[in-house]
Amino acid sequence: MFQQFLHRAWVRLIEHLDGPLLLVTGAIMVAGLATVYSATYDANNRLLAQAVNMVVGLCAMWSVAQVPPQKLMRFGVPLYVIGVILLLLVFLFGVKVNGARRWLSLGFTRIQPSELLKLAVPLMLAWYFHKHEAVLKARHYIVACVLLLVPFALIAKQPDLGTAILVGAAGFYVIFFAGLPWQVIVGLFAAAAGAAPFVWTVLHDYQRKRILTLIDPTSDPLGSGYHIIQSTIAIGSGGSFGKGWLEGTQTHLEFIPERHTDFIFAVFSEERGLLGNTVLLLLYLLLIGRGLMIAANASTLFARVMAGSITLSLFTYVFVNMGMVSGILPVVGVPLPFMSYGGTALVTLSIGIGILMSIQTHRMLVRQ
Repeated sequence: MFQQFLHRAWVRLIEHLDGPLLLVTGAIMVAGLATVYSATYDANNRLLAQAVNMVVGLCAMWSVAQVPPQKLMRFGVPLYVIGVILLLLVFLFGVKVNGARRWLSLGFTRIQPSELLKLAVPLMLAWYFHKHEAVLKARHYIVACVLLLVPFALIAKQPDLGTAILVGAAGFYVIFFAGLPWQVIVGLFAAAAGAAPFVWTVLHDYQRKRILTLIDPTSDPLGSGYHIIQSTIAIGSGGSFGKGWLEGTQTHLEFIPERHTDFIFAVFSEERGLLGNTVLLLLYLLLIGRGLMIAANASTLFARVMAGSITLSLFTYVFVNMGMVSGILPVVGVPLPFMSYGGTALVTLSIGIGILMSIQTHRMLVRQ
């Protein structure tokens, strides 16, 4: 009897977990925890904090995976409305730190509402397209673009270009998977290219400097170019097989800035080398490939566009982070998924994986 109870409890525990997603995500988390320890060996409290963040993230992943997609869809509108209201409150009453107004103070803690929009925007747009699936016309795509531009503009105004890019990308992927014609996509890219001179004029000075530094980091080696120079040195010094765990000189001599957060890939590269980078890239490719398979096999429009948006958003995280650390993209505040230290982004990404699991494991139920 007790064995049957344990068996039923175990089946209930893993019923809505997708094995491949869980294994790959777990492997990346373990690699991230080891790298965070190396990057913060003189502050072991961060290792414990990151371990707690991972436990919270896994619990959030499991909880969301239990909820059927049709119920998840109901959260789209309220989360979006709450998120936009919070962004307006940030604009009016937000806490200003280092020239950026991104946080709301609750007295006992501070929250960054823009993180909520990373999930709220795709949920809202996926709900909207699902609702109008039978009669999708040009006006629906226009409305979707407006729904996307409102939070994008509010976040970019803070300014927080990195988060604005991620929110904008997540929303665009939903619109794309909902059937946006290729002619429109080409036209949008052409319009974006034509608007580049105007965009340059509205960028903040530090944002322009980041772009110019990308072209020639040595123009300001101790200032804006310092991050790129030191991270590329660390990546190159890792060689084929790396210097070994806890043996990174660029890391432990503290040349790498933000080495446990945005630039953790430089720490990993120095210690693990090209071989370790190849394995890490393979893990991310497996994660993205599994997500795209789930999107392709989804039973409803909501599930398909949501799964596609989450998966390509994950790709955007990885590409932008590795690109900026290796010096091929400007430096923006984008963490490396499940590797970088920090709780908010980790939990948000874990919820995204949980939504993918929900879509996959409830697929047959939805069809019936």
